[in-house]
Amino acid sequence: MPLVVALLWSPLGAAAQDGQATLARVAQAMGAPAVNTLQYSGAGVNFAVGQSPAAGQPWPRFILKSYTRSINYETASLREELVRSRADSRPRGGGIPAMGEARQNFVLDGDHAWVMSADAAVPQPRYLGELQVQLWTSPHGVVKAALANRATVEGRTIAFAIPGKVRVKATIDGQHLIEKVEAVYANQVVGDMTVETSYADYRDFGGVKFPMRISQSAGGFPSFDLTVAEVRINAAVDIQTPDGVRQAANPYGRVTSQKAADGVWYLTGGSHHSVAIEMKDHVIVVEAPLDEQRAQAVLGEVRTLAPGKPVRYLVVSHQHFDHSGGVRGFAAEGITVITHETSRAFFERALAAPATVAPDRLARSGRKATVEGVRDRRVLSDGTRTVEIHHIAGNLHEDGMLMVYLPKERLLVEADAYTPAPPNAPPPAAVNPNSVNLADNIGRLNLAVDQILPLHGRIVPLAELHKAIGRPN
Repeated sequence: MPLVVALLWSPLGAAAQDGQATLARVAQAMGAPAVNTLQYSGAGVNFAVGQSPAAGQPWPRFILKSYTRSINYETASLREELVRSRADSRPRGGGIPAMGEARQNFVLDGDHAWVMSADAAVPQPRYLGELQVQLWTSPHGVVKAALANRATVEGRTIAFAIPGKVRVKATIDGQHLIEKVEAVYANQVVGDMTVETSYADYRDFGGVKFPMRISQSAGGFPSFDLTVAEVRINAAVDIQTPDGVRQAANPYGRVTSQKAADGVWYLTGGSHHSVAIEMKDHVIVVEAPLDEQRAQAVLGEVRTLAPGKPVRYLVVSHQHFDHSGGVRGFAAEGITVITHETSRAFFERALAAPATVAPDRLARSGRKATVEGVRDRRVLSDGTRTVEIHHIAGNLHEDGMLMVYLPKERLLVEADAYTPAPPNAPPPAAVNPNSVNLADNIGRLNLAVDQILPLHGRIVPLAELHKAIGRPN
């Protein structure tokens, strides 16, 4: 019997045929072959993933005043446009806006991700994996990706993987519609990250079925809940990567060093900064933000500034994903991570977690990370230079927020509690309570601060903080 005939008659060949038949029925029931683009809009709630007020707590909740997602499956592109505001009158945790209302615009085109800020396209590769998950776990995206990636079908479960990007298991209901999707993608902080999406209340739009209720969780906590009001099939969705984004091949790899004091450097070059502090025989780095790419760029700059001295400690201001996205990259080098005691267990788990979708340097190294906790205060000293690590007590942004103080140099390093406005900008219309809290902590601890090295923005004298909160110097 010829091999091809034998395969068709074998149980394996029959199972494959049954799987393809199931996929074909799902595609037909969903109307997927007719969908090249779609756009849907509605309102509901979403949550700031990775921005919890304390490690292990749910993500902060926001009200979605409006939400529109536009998808082009032919070009693998997606746009999210939303207007949201804080759901809680006493906001805790991170996410934009800190107060009031904010308009946000996230864009994906193939392997490029960016955000729109004041009509400018700002490359943000840290959003790439998350946006690709949203694209290929959308109801019709699941069907198209399953057909293109040799999906297997067992009962009501469709499983496939897009190598290096995402692993997907989708459940179909009795009408052959996509009911639930479980996706695993590579997250910068926790390795393999699970996103679960449920689709309900399907309606027919000219032979194309689309759900009017979408609910999602990420990392085990709610992340999105939308009631759909409008669906447009094959609407005009033309998303093209701007030249500035396409040419920014390494947006997190540009590091600029500014000397803040002898042996102290402010490392900038993007939206998130770090600080390097040279000791007698080693270096302390404060903050490893964004992702592994940024971590390697910061470590490379530090080795240029302090040749021959290893980085021994990484101080992490708090566990929010944008500020800790490079921690796995530092841990891969055997560098000890210092965080607040309330975040220690979180980082121990995160740094021990598998990263199988896209193995990073830590996963490939096989190292066991070392994490140390600080409760109220810790001092690192080499007999010449003293580095104090303090807890910012009562901070609404994150319960375990740390700041670093250099008493001899009278420098303070902090993140998110205070971000200076551009030079000569008027005082903010509303005072940020986290900035007030920072000033209160500086006074409570009797710290003699001349300059603040914020991990967003620019170096400023302490007087700038006082001006921002309306206090006399």
